Amino acid sequence: MTKRPASAGDSTRSVHGGEREHQATDALTTPIYQTSTFWFSDSEQLRAFQEGRSSREEYGRYGNPTWHAVERKLCELEGAEAAVLFASGMCAATTLFLALLPKGGHLIVTSDCYRRTRQFIDEYLTKLDVETTIIDPSDTKQLADAIRDETRLFFTESPTNPYLRVIDVAETADVCHRRGVDVVIDSTFATPVNHCALAEGADYVIHSATKYLGGHNDLLAGVALGSEEKIAPVREAVGVLGGVLDAHAAYLLLRGLKTLALRVARHNENGMRLARWLEAHSRVRQVWYPGLESHPDHATAKRTMKGFGGVVTFELDTDLEGAFRFTDACQLAYLAPSLGGVETLIEVPALMSFWDRTPEERAALGIRDGLIRLACGIEDSDDLIADLERAFAAL
Repeated sequence: MTKRPASAGDSTRSVHGGEREHQATDALTTPIYQTSTFWFSDSEQLRAFQEGRSSREEYGRYGNPTWHAVERKLCELEGAEAAVLFASGMCAATTLFLALLPKGGHLIVTSDCYRRTRQFIDEYLTKLDVETTIIDPSDTKQLADAIRDETRLFFTESPTNPYLRVIDVAETADVCHRRGVDVVIDSTFATPVNHCALAEGADYVIHSATKYLGGHNDLLAGVALGSEEKIAPVREAVGVLGGVLDAHAAYLLLRGLKTLALRVARHNENGMRLARWLEAHSRVRQVWYPGLESHPDHATAKRTMKGFGGVVTFELDTDLEGAFRFTDACQLAYLAPSLGGVETLIEVPALMSFWDRTPEERAALGIRDGLIRLACGIEDSDDLIADLERAFAAL
């Protein structure tokens, strides 16, 4: 696949990337190839395909022209040689783990991590005798100390969920590569507009394309990107495991990507303004946002990221019931999981993602009762502030 042109800007690549080689007709937009299989004119054509003498589609679990247009566009945006799409971000992560971790292997992950990723590691990778070491985000000494002979992968989000810790990818990659360990960065919160981890030494980047890449809360998708060599076993695995993306969802993702740079710029703007406003509010104990000087990884974020995203995490000066009153009083922000869409979403992590844990278990994971995760959309920031003012009044 084509690497992104060094001279092309984010919006240019978002609009044009990967879409001039999609089909034989002259349609401006890439068609939806809504088919499960592709036919051959005769046995000789099929034999040429099987022998690798022709490149074409065969069956919908292995490829689709609509997918490939999305993959090419994402490669240009992320600076990758190859990409493979999945039915969800979780499918991207789990398939990558299954493809790359051998039985009895060792994985290193950071403590601040999406709950379902942690659940897959704890409940499913253990069945393959894969051991996992959990380290603090941004602690490269802990990382170096955790590496063993059987360590294959270091996995982290950057920024992480929900505390938005930011990893120094170049330093992390240096530590890992000296010991033969590959680095996997879940860059969902950053997007390729704000940060390109592959350029800093990561071996793999994954996204829940459901979030910012799709951008409209209307699809589920995931992607893994890297070099042709690195992505090959992951592509092979998805053909076997079957977590493939529907052609219509691929079309929606392709359409959403065209406005990615524009949307992310607005998310960045809203996130920064809301974070500063919340940090100054008397009923807020603490705000976590990489763009704030108070964030533990602000220096790294400022040095490596072009923007800080639309997610702002903050702790209210209240208890769990007060947090419920706060989110219930919002009239503009939707009480809902997820992030990265045009609509602003808000949640109490203790209720939304960790309600099945005891208060003590939540506290051990750093999930405080008054914790709020705000995923800013692209609305006018004045209206978002007014909505939160109404919520504060409920306290």
